Amino acid sequence: MNKKQIIKDGIIGNNPVLVQLVGLCSVLGVSTTVVNAVGMSLSVIFVLVLSNIVVSILRNFIPDKVRIPAYIVIIATFVTLVQMILQAYVPAIYDSLGLFIPLIVVNCIILARAESFASKNSLGLSLIDGFANGIGYSWVIIVLAFIRELFGSGAILGKNIIGDLPAIGMVAAAPGAFIILGIMYAVYNQIQMNREKGGQ
Repeated sequence: MNKKQIIKDGIIGNNPVLVQLVGLCSVLGVSTTVVNAVGMSLSVIFVLVLSNIVVSILRNFIPDKVRIPAYIVIIATFVTLVQMILQAYVPAIYDSLGLFIPLIVVNCIILARAESFASKNSLGLSLIDGFANGIGYSWVIIVLAFIRELFGSGAILGKNIIGDLPAIGMVAAAPGAFIILGIMYAVYNQIQMNREKGGQ
C-alpha cells in the first residue's frame, strides 16, 4: 500500500469526520474553544497511533473471536495513560475535557482503524495510518472550534478579536456546532466534486 495515499486518505480523501462521519460526539462536544480542541486532538492522536502500533504487532496473536474486546483493552490502556498525564500536568484541560477523555475508548475512529487497518497491515503502515487519521480528525475539530469560539464569544485564546461587535451566542451552543459542521461538510463535498469534475 502506498504511504502517500494512506496519508492523503487519512487527512483528506477518507477523512474520519467529514467522510466517514465517525467521532462526531467529541467533535461537537469539545469544540467550544480552540484550547479544548487542541487538547482532544493530541489525546486522540496519541491513543490512535499507539493503539494502531500495538494492534499491528499483536495482530497474529489475537484470536478472531476476541479481537474486538482485545482492541478495546488496548485502547483503554492508552486512554488511561492520557487521562493520568493530563490530570497530572495540565489539570485545566483535563477538567475542561471531562467525560470526553474516557469516551475516547469507544471513539469509532480508533476502533475502526484498529479493526480495518492495523489488524491487517505492518507496524510502519499502521503508524502512518494512525497519525494521518489523527491529523484528519484534528484539523476538522480545530477549525470548528476556531469558528465557534470566534463568533460565539468574539475571542480566540482569550483575546478579543471582533472588538465591540456582538457575539453570536447560538454559535457557541450545541445547535451552532451542528450547523457549522454541516456547512463544513457541504463545502468539503463541493470541493471534492469540483476536483472530480476537473479530473475528467
